[in-house]
Order: sequence, then C-alpha cells, then structure tokens
Amino acid sequence: MNYKEKLTCQEGKMSRSILKEVAMKAARIRNAGKISLVGIATLACLSLWITPAWADKEAVAARKIIRKWQDAVITVKMVIKQRMVYGGREMSKGENKTEATATVIDPSGLAVLSLFLTDPTSISNFFNEGQSEITDLKMLLSDGKEVPARIVLRDRDLDLACIRPAEKLSKPIPALDISKDAKPDILDYIVVLTRLGKVASRVPSVCLDRIQAIVKKPRTFYIPGPVAMDAGLGVPVFSLDGKVIGMLMLRILPSKGMGMGNIFGGMSGMGMLPVVLPAEDILEVSKQVPEVTDEEKGKK
Repeated sequence: MNYKEKLTCQEGKMSRSILKEVAMKAARIRNAGKISLVGIATLACLSLWITPAWADKEAVAARKIIRKWQDAVITVKMVIKQRMVYGGREMSKGENKTEATATVIDPSGLAVLSLFLTDPTSISNFFNEGQSEITDLKMLLSDGKEVPARIVLRDRDLDLACIRPAEKLSKPIPALDISKDAKPDILDYIVVLTRLGKVASRVPSVCLDRIQAIVKKPRTFYIPGPVAMDAGLGVPVFSLDGKVIGMLMLRILPSKGMGMGNIFGGMSGMGMLPVVLPAEDILEVSKQVPEVTDEEKGKK
C-alpha cells in the first residue's frame, strides 16, 4: 500500500469516528429532549389539577363565611316620613316604605345598619334642611319572622344606627361576633356578605373584592373596590380567614352645598363614599347602647 492509499484509509477511519461521535451526541440530545418533553407534559398535567384548586381558595373561604354567618345578616323594613328642602324651597314631602340590610351583633337582637338609610336627610351636602321620622320599624329575621324594633342609638360621624327588638326575644338569635377582628393591607382579598332585596326573595349573597386604599386620619377606615360597594350598606366585610374587618357604611363630609363640578369626581368628589368601618369602632359604639328597661319591654 503506497502513501496515498494509507492516507485515504486513515481519513476514512477518522471520518467514521467523527460520524460515530456525532451520532452518539445526537442520541443523547434526543434522549434529553424526550426527558424534557415528558417533564413538561407532567408539569402541564399537574398544573391543570393544581391551578383551579389554588385559584378557588378565595371561593372556598367565601362559601364558609356565607354558610356560617348568613343568618346574622337580616332585612329591616321601615316606613319613613320625610321632608326635603333645598335653597329654601320644599323639594319633596311624603311617606316612603323602604328596606335596608342590617347585621345582628348580639344574640339579644341588637343590630347595626347605616344611619343614612334610616334618615336620608343626614346628607347635609345636598339639603339645607330636612326632616325625617320613622313611623314603623321591623326586623325581618332569617326564619321569616317579623319583629317590631326601635332605634336605640345614632352616630352621625360613623353613619351608624343601632336597633333592637321593641320587646325581649323569647330566644337568642344568630349574631356576628365582631370582637375577633382583622386588619387588612392594601390589595388584600375581602369577602362581603349581604342579603338581596325582595325581588330576589331576600336570599343571602356574597362577593369577593380587594382593599383599594386605607385612610388613617382622622380615623381609620378601608376603601373597598367597586364590587364591594355594590353590595349595599350595613353589611359585614371579612378577611379570607373568616375574621370580621368591619361593615360597609357611608362616609359623608360635614360640609354644606355641592358644586356641580364635583359630580365628575365620582362619589368621593361629591363628599361621600362607601367605606369599611372597622369592627372595633362598631364594638365601641355598641357598648354605649342603654340597657333594656322594664318599661321598654312592654312597648311595641
């Protein structure tokens, strides 16, 4: 074999060696690719099972809250005589039948609701003068029983009205424990428990939202999102662990008059806004409610 033939033979062996090495590397890459694809497919399947469970943790918490506390959220029926005056002229006068949502905070029947719903003239921003009088007040309990009631305390600064049965109840009723409260942070999830109106058979309802802002001065209150604001006033707001944050009430600035330009700034620009009043403030006010006297027990 001459030199040229030997060189050709060596080149052939080197080529086969290189091709063999390339083939082995390609096989390793294919196997690695298969493993990666299997891993990705496995993770994808797991995510289909895990993600809905994780995403539904808020829904699970809300269901627990509505099942536990729905009977503490009741409907209040009212007949209100009112007279509205603006700019020295009488704008309206009459008697209205209306309903509001209240939350029972004591088994004796003590409940709280928005003062504004019992006295629309409390919005001093709009009306120079106003007079209102509740001529009939009843608590519609979760079992469908109507109980005559009366307002026993008003707090205009907090938009809070406390009511209780006109006569002592024969047995305790479901009540929300507001002593175990929670203090949320911005963008924390909240659960709002309410009761729908007559058109929906007054069934309990629940919704999820988030805290959008926290006001510290002159007092602490929480600003919820628009979904919570649509739930109505006088309804309880919870954290996901089931603790009470507070109740939705109407924050009203104590000022006279309203500029038309403020309308375009939304409700807050008009000097009023639904806010979550902390449970500790409501508890403090409820302690000021006078005890039921023997004379009151006999009144309707």
